[in-house]
Amino acid sequence: MSKQDYYELLGISKTASADEIKKAYRKLAMKYHPDQNQGNKEAEAKFKEVNEAYDVLKDEQKRAAYDRFGHSAFSNGGGGGPGGFGGGGFGQSGFDFHGSGFSDIFGDIFGDFMGGGRSHNHDGRQRGSDLRYNLNITLEDVLNGKQEVIKFRTYVSCDSCDSTGSASKKGTTNCSTCHGSGRIRSSQGFFTVERTCHTCNGSGKMIKDPCKKCHGEGRYQKERTLSVNIPVGVEDGSKIRISGEGEAGVRGGVSGDLYIFVSIKDHQLFTRDGNNLYCNIPLKFVTAALGGTIEVPTIDGDLVSLTIPAGTQYGDKLRLRGKGMPAMKSKTRGDMIITVNVEIPVNLTSRQKELLEEFNNQSKNESSPKSEGFFNKIKDLF
Repeated sequence: MSKQDYYELLGISKTASADEIKKAYRKLAMKYHPDQNQGNKEAEAKFKEVNEAYDVLKDEQKRAAYDRFGHSAFSNGGGGGPGGFGGGGFGQSGFDFHGSGFSDIFGDIFGDFMGGGRSHNHDGRQRGSDLRYNLNITLEDVLNGKQEVIKFRTYVSCDSCDSTGSASKKGTTNCSTCHGSGRIRSSQGFFTVERTCHTCNGSGKMIKDPCKKCHGEGRYQKERTLSVNIPVGVEDGSKIRISGEGEAGVRGGVSGDLYIFVSIKDHQLFTRDGNNLYCNIPLKFVTAALGGTIEVPTIDGDLVSLTIPAGTQYGDKLRLRGKGMPAMKSKTRGDMIITVNVEIPVNLTSRQKELLEEFNNQSKNESSPKSEGFFNKIKDLF
């Protein structure tokens, strides 16, 4: 039985582009995949034919040979025999996706899980990892800004080999484990899974004469000291990115970034909400009743005068404008909100008790409208 033309099999023209070939293959491979057609021998055979066609047409050399000689170009069975082109054949039992388009399509779909998404350059260079540093600061630091010196241990560029990883000019050679591919394949049941080569870390190359200081990585670990600018008005939980101050890359690769995560310590007096500050202040009940002036502390370290209106109640809020926290990249400041806690006197002398009794006897309902109103409601209710 003669084989069907590969172009007809994939439903494409002979002038189809590589993307069109791949798109057609993806559609048919998913349609006839054995997992979708369990027990269907016809679908299994079709799946083999589709993979065989794609394996030839995706390769420029194989496709050129097929366009010129047809199936006879692979008369040796699709393997790597005399006059043939290697890869893409199927064994007598099961499927071999080792050299077929199967890994291409599923690499597109699943990325690194099926071996896609390589981040190494051909010369072994690799970007360094990003770093995170947790920094605790005070409200005063937020108010004034701060230049903080931090210390952390990370990879830095090797000065002995100029980050190349090589102690001489002998250069690199293909990795003996992965033979230069940067990937290691292993069969796991039905699938052949690709993983990054552990020997060369996916670069496919090994240094012939490794630098003794960095052992061929082009970097080594060292404690670093860095001065970090904390801006005025920074928020709790803010993330500050410092480009290029993360781990040094492998063999001269680009350095990662450093991320400073800011946490603001609790303050003894103030609680921050946005740009406003909140503060609870105890107030003598005589001052609350008669009114007056008190001095209150601010985040600036000053004492400012605050006028207390007569008849101020427990829980009332008073505002000092412009005494809160500064906004980032702005000259404006929030307000300071003071919650009044009227203090009930304790440890009274006999004379103080007499005066309070006298005050109570002379008080009218208008003096305590809230309590009188509440108890009148209670009487009506019961």
